[in-house]
Amino acid sequence: MIFKSITTSIILLALVLFGTVGCTSIARRLLFHPTHRPHNNSLTPWMWNGKIIGYARQIVSPRNVWLLLHGNAGQASDRLYAVPSFSSDDSVFILEYPGYGSRAGVPSQETFNRAGREAYLLLRKTYPHNPVCVAAESIGSGPASYLASLSQPPDKLILIVPFDIISLVAKDYFPAFLVDRMLKDNWDNVEALANYQGPVEIFGAEADSIIPVRHAKALAAALPRAKMTVIGGGHNDWSHQGRVTIRNP
Repeated sequence: MIFKSITTSIILLALVLFGTVGCTSIARRLLFHPTHRPHNNSLTPWMWNGKIIGYARQIVSPRNVWLLLHGNAGQASDRLYAVPSFSSDDSVFILEYPGYGSRAGVPSQETFNRAGREAYLLLRKTYPHNPVCVAAESIGSGPASYLASLSQPPDKLILIVPFDIISLVAKDYFPAFLVDRMLKDNWDNVEALANYQGPVEIFGAEADSIIPVRHAKALAAALPRAKMTVIGGGHNDWSHQGRVTIRNP
């Protein structure tokens, strides 16, 4: 692939000229693709301390409360397409990542995990008598799996087109020595979920050319309690034609 060889050459040049710090910056530009468009759909801004931290479809007296952690591209307000996958009896809160949409900050593993934790604990506090569950797509499976390590973990996890270890996905695209040197945002979902006792559903897309389905299968194989489902389509097709149903129980 010409793009891959050109990108690898650029990274090698950055490593020579700027060292590891320069490579980390390039790696994050490859990994995170935020947009900053105005909100223009039926989702309601989700506010905390006077600032927007995401968007929501809120239900009066919900049966379940879901935190949705979206993928690495776009922004939370883009995810209206995901809402029909949830029960109409459930409230859905879509987290905006730092550096995405109108939210200040810099995207990284640390900031994603911190924002996910703050949002999850806020929902626990707001809905003390409801199950609080987490759904995630793509890179969102990283902070979602991190939440499973908390003292009061989510009541259920649904991971859609996830990875097992993000560095292994990166090595599908770049030489291993470059990945080991430059990738600082290395979520390991296998390790993060090792002690989680709640229900886990994993959906992998058979034609996924971004995170090949073998990574979802490897994650499921490492988690004896997980239910693995292979769906049709590619990485961004999971919400089409009811391929994924997000429910608890």
